[in-house]
Amino acid sequence: MARPIVLSNGQMFVGLDENALVHDFYYPYVGLENLTNARSLQHKIGVWVDGIFSWVDDGTWDVDIDYEADALISSIRFVSNNLNLTIHFQDYIDNNSNALIRHVTIVNPSDKEREIRVFMHQVFRLSNAGRGDTAIYVPDENYILDYKGRTCLLISGKFESGEGFDQFATGIYAIEGKAGTYLDAMDGELSGNSVEHGGVDSVIRFKKIIQPNTTASFDYWILADNNQRDLERKNRKFMNSDMTEVMRFNRQYWQNWINKTNKQIPANNKLSVLHSLLIIKAHCDYRGSILASGDSSIFNYGRDYYCYCWPRDAAYALWPLMRLGHIDEAKKFIDFARDTIHPDGYLLHKYQPDRAIGSTWHPLIHSQRKELPIQEDETAITLFLINELYESTQDTKIIEEFYSSLIEPAANFIASFIDRETGLPHASYDLWEEKFLTSTYTVCTVIAGLRSASRLAKAINRYDDSLKWSKTADSIKSNLHLLYHPDGYFRKGLLVNIDGSIVYDDVVDISSNLQLMTL
Repeated sequence: MARPIVLSNGQMFVGLDENALVHDFYYPYVGLENLTNARSLQHKIGVWVDGIFSWVDDGTWDVDIDYEADALISSIRFVSNNLNLTIHFQDYIDNNSNALIRHVTIVNPSDKEREIRVFMHQVFRLSNAGRGDTAIYVPDENYILDYKGRTCLLISGKFESGEGFDQFATGIYAIEGKAGTYLDAMDGELSGNSVEHGGVDSVIRFKKIIQPNTTASFDYWILADNNQRDLERKNRKFMNSDMTEVMRFNRQYWQNWINKTNKQIPANNKLSVLHSLLIIKAHCDYRGSILASGDSSIFNYGRDYYCYCWPRDAAYALWPLMRLGHIDEAKKFIDFARDTIHPDGYLLHKYQPDRAIGSTWHPLIHSQRKELPIQEDETAITLFLINELYESTQDTKIIEEFYSSLIEPAANFIASFIDRETGLPHASYDLWEEKFLTSTYTVCTVIAGLRSASRLAKAINRYDDSLKWSKTADSIKSNLHLLYHPDGYFRKGLLVNIDGSIVYDDVVDISSNLQLMTL
């Protein structure tokens, strides 16, 4: 399922579930290396007050989850009528360091003084097999270190008044018959077990006496780096900082990014548009990948996940950003595409955020004939995106930078990847990744891609290329009638058999008609 809250800074990506618990935790790429154990347990949050303990996901709390209006900062409210307590979370990922920060405000609405204890649990899976991790308490600076090799996480926090967490426990999670150390919190006290290895989890406690009708706040954070020394340096900085200023800085960062929007957004749609922009931005790795989804829950019933960069998905996500004035993300993706394009000029099915080839179910053989395991529309739409970027900026340096390494090979490939029997693009997999054929959608995308490449070539005086690609686009369009059904609609597609015969797929596909509208 989709995560109600996603947070990111271009390197760290965190997804919170419907109970505002950490479900996905990616680092050091947006969408690569999920460090949580989310397939079996989220990071629990427990509350002890007046001798009663409760998990916030036990069904007794009312949970309201949203974002702030103009920043990638959550606004989450837990209300317990049983405990007569309200807790407000504001979560964000620091843009100056790789840290998930949860600013927690406890509201005591009663007319009596109360001691309130909040337990923050974390369960990571740093090693692939869920073994060999270490969780250790470091007393000199009062933090938990969770590490495996070069992946290191530091867990700590402090109240506004300066004191940190007062109790801790590390332990074994989901091995040797152990459920997890989070259960240690349920009596309101933690054991103080200071180290464990294997499959591990940990809990820390924040305790405060809160006066009647007043509040108390603390900040809890998880810092990520590749070594303990740098983590300690970052942790000291937080310990010596006014954390309200840290949140204010991050809020200003997002507001500054939103203010790059160069179009007037109607007031009745503004909040939805701003949230959509921020969520798209959250899926952008600063190295160019655009993540399809960071949700790992599909792993519970499927073979794979959506933590890949599909060039098509990336283009559709970036197009509205560009039209609203946000171009940096598109520039980085085009650089990503240049680095991943095959020497023959095509982009593959999908890629990992680190530019490695993603998994695929598209074979290299179809009907006893060698075929490319691609979706040709992904190569074509990348050309379309580059032209849209150029149209937005009128900067020919973009064309010159990518012409020989991306634009020219991609345009030459799709201009030559054509069946002589039909004059249409050769078969590849459709955008739904299910059928191998020459789909109407892909044909239209190829026409748009070639026209885009022609405009780009003309802008830098490459007239021969411009004319060649323009003529090929016109030729393909002249054969679109082969995809038109006598009943008055465009077929899903067709397939040219080895013997030259043509088989039609007469399914009505919404993608066909939507794409035809762009021609």
